[in-house]
Amino acid sequence: MKFDTGLTRSTVLLCIISIIFPFAANWHFPLLNGVVVTYIENGQALWLLFVALFTAWYIKPLSRPEGEKQFWLWAVLWWLVLLGRSTNWGRVYFPEYPHVLFKVISVLLIGCLVLSLLSKPLRKEIYRRLREEPVPLWLMAVTTCTFLISDTVEHHRLLASLFVHDPRYRDLMEELYESPFMVGLFLVTLEFMKRDKQPELKPELTSAVQ
Repeated sequence: MKFDTGLTRSTVLLCIISIIFPFAANWHFPLLNGVVVTYIENGQALWLLFVALFTAWYIKPLSRPEGEKQFWLWAVLWWLVLLGRSTNWGRVYFPEYPHVLFKVISVLLIGCLVLSLLSKPLRKEIYRRLREEPVPLWLMAVTTCTFLISDTVEHHRLLASLFVHDPRYRDLMEELYESPFMVGLFLVTLEFMKRDKQPELKPELTSAVQ
């Protein structure tokens, strides 16, 4: 695996924001009886839906060559799975429907994600990217750290107290740290998409010069 050690402004911004989050309790940031957390959750769901649609529109998976096509369809599916998980597979917005319906949705989405790995072109493309594609090191580090912090807070792990200065802010901290994780993951994905689009842009630039 190769790493791009360049430090971008977006990475620095995500890092600074993540450091500030725990002080929300010290500053007595209003929770409004859970309304703020609900708004953040809804914003995250809209963001994940947008990213799934944007990825499909920007990279146009079905028009990509073999290997890339399967990889980007798999990427879109990943965003849909994250969307499903963030909304409890839709139950958050449709609580009146039978629980079994949401169970079926989760099984279908996760099942498709796992079964996709049976595709040889997809496996070869994943391996090729791991071997050849440079990964933005610092952006990936911030993205991974914010995910781990969110998981630590959610499951009350040993270091949770470092980020939760007041138990009343636990849910808020969990959602806040999930946000830079989602943004960072998109920015990492966007780097891959831009590199895949470069071969398409070069002929256009050549034609414009001529």
